[in-house]
Amino acid sequence: MPDDPTPPRPDAEGGAAPVDLQNVDFHEIARRGDAEVLSVFLDAGLDPDLTNERGHTLLMVAAYNDQREAVDLLLDRGADVDAPDPAGNTPLAGLCFKGYTSLAERLIAGGADVEARNGSGATPLQMAVTFGPPDMVALLLAHGADPAATDGAGRSALDLARAHGRADVVAMLEAAGGAA
Repeated sequence: MPDDPTPPRPDAEGGAAPVDLQNVDFHEIARRGDAEVLSVFLDAGLDPDLTNERGHTLLMVAAYNDQREAVDLLLDRGADVDAPDPAGNTPLAGLCFKGYTSLAERLIAGGADVEARNGSGATPLQMAVTFGPPDMVALLLAHGADPAATDGAGRSALDLARAHGRADVVAMLEAAGGAA
């Protein structure tokens, strides 16, 4: 028995009524990771860079919710991998905060800028050093993130790692040339 036993409203021809796109929450579809439904709407002309009222793109929402299949689909359909939110954070910066290393690797493979700065001048590496797991820091360093870059307050990734007591990360940054 289906979840919703109410049949679709027929149109004048007896078929299903067309979907009212004003009532479709595309970002919720991305958040849930429903790549099959998202694909149908993309095929019908949905902009893969559609933003919601908070300024988040479909890719950002899918990535922040660890939805690999939806991320892959959106990247394959041309979503801007570096489209920032109103605070200037890119999907990669958000993943550094969330700690989703495998998705971060996918975004980097899709062209994400490891040096993209947010509105405070912070890079994804600085976000990872402050909030993320050591493997995220290692991933960004392996893809050319500059350990000596400073944020808007003049702090380097090494400064931030020390301030947050991240001894394991301090060692990685020093080995990568982040200065002593």
